[in-house]
Amino acid sequence: MRRYAVLVFLAVLLMVLSCAPAGAEGSFSETEVTIERDGLTIWGKLYLPEAEDPLPFVICCHGFGGNYEHVKAYAEAFARNGIAAYAFDFVGGGYGSKSSGTMKEMSVLTEAADLDAVLDYMKEQPFVNPDQVFLLGASQGGFVSSYIAGMRPDDVAGLIALYPAYVLQDNAWKQTPDPENIPDTISLMGVQLGGIYNRDAMSFDIYDVIRNYPGKVLIIHGTVDAVVPISYSERAAEVFPDAELIRYEGANHGFFGKDLTDSENESIAFVQKILGESEGN
Repeated sequence: MRRYAVLVFLAVLLMVLSCAPAGAEGSFSETEVTIERDGLTIWGKLYLPEAEDPLPFVICCHGFGGNYEHVKAYAEAFARNGIAAYAFDFVGGGYGSKSSGTMKEMSVLTEAADLDAVLDYMKEQPFVNPDQVFLLGASQGGFVSSYIAGMRPDDVAGLIALYPAYVLQDNAWKQTPDPENIPDTISLMGVQLGGIYNRDAMSFDIYDVIRNYPGKVLIIHGTVDAVVPISYSERAAEVFPDAELIRYEGANHGFFGKDLTDSENESIAFVQKILGESEGN
């Protein structure tokens, strides 16, 4: 598990260092925005292109142990292409988080509650077209975004899942096979978490949830991912009613360099295609 911890840490670090521009250049503003959820503060940054009309919007969700920097490059790429975005720190989400809470209080369901609150807040903002709100999530953020898409299908115009951590439920069952006897503290990838992490992960099956999302889904996954085997995304691509899986040959957990730029461009094209189809109806 320590080897996996190193892989995840390096993935987040390299992603921050290799954030390369993608797509056409366009001006946008960058503003800190906080959102309240159950007395907790969710901190993030809003990336808003210059425009008068309500804009299509993407909520960008980071992975396990990370923060908004994990998906900042995607938010900036969207904004340069006229699509507003918000990248935020989950409550108790990870290292460097500016949101409330600690990782011992975090689980996929607490993160789902965070994303619920962000989705509700953003759909009410005058600069957001409420019918054109998309979700993008990386690793555990991809799992959480998939969960919310399945739970709130009418509120999500499209879903982008980058190397989504659908494996985490199997990992939880292997680590604590008796759901009635989960310790108060568990260790995962070298990080101390609360028992709530496994307890919540074991309380449902993500594949049962995602089959309820009829919208378009883009999954991008590396073929040699050592943290989340691509087989989990292959299964998800079959369960989602309308999903495309793009395989990045030789890519591990996280995208860097050309893979990062390509995934940004694939994500932008995915959103633009859905927007074009909706305008044609």
